[in-house]
Amino acid sequence: MRKLDSCAVSDASDAVGVKGTVYGISATGVRRRIAGRIQTVKLGPADTAPSSRHLCTAAVDAAKEGDVIVVENHSRPDAAGWGGILSTAAAHKKLSGTIVDGPARDADESEEMNYPVYASSSIASTARGRIAEHEWNTPINVQGITVKPGDLVIADGSGVVFVAADTADKVIARAEDIAARERAMAAAVKQGKPVSAVMGGDYEQMLQKK
Repeated sequence: MRKLDSCAVSDASDAVGVKGTVYGISATGVRRRIAGRIQTVKLGPADTAPSSRHLCTAAVDAAKEGDVIVVENHSRPDAAGWGGILSTAAAHKKLSGTIVDGPARDADESEEMNYPVYASSSIASTARGRIAEHEWNTPINVQGITVKPGDLVIADGSGVVFVAADTADKVIARAEDIAARERAMAAAVKQGKPVSAVMGGDYEQMLQKK
């Protein structure tokens, strides 16, 4: 997936009939494509948290190089579900990046670490006393999509797309085909073929199996 982009993966998901594209989550600092297997974290109200462990630390400690931390942070819009020290730890472990369905903070610090964080918004206010970790390494909900540990995700300047582990081979194969066909169309345009002819022919049939 790291050789693809989110648009090709989104188109491939459409082609095979699965939902994976989410909306309203974008880079808060470093604009670099990330892709990898997922470690999940679910946040909730601080006063009902089952553990006093700092949010997301268990997932970072357990994650392997190249993994992506994905955080469900739906509890409060005024509490960050990711911050700078976590970015420092994740960057040190060479994780690919973090995606937060909700607010994150310390965008400047994450950028200094060259660590990509994608989130619904950036906010300065702390999680302390507001939210805490309720679960990790369990299924979470991101924009209505069930995301499980071990699923795949890709995120870049165009958006975020999740791919369930059991459909990954099929989606990636279709995405590779779509990307190859788009490269051929771009080459045709560069060689002087009118874009109306290029996009008026093959483009509308792009999602159909060749």
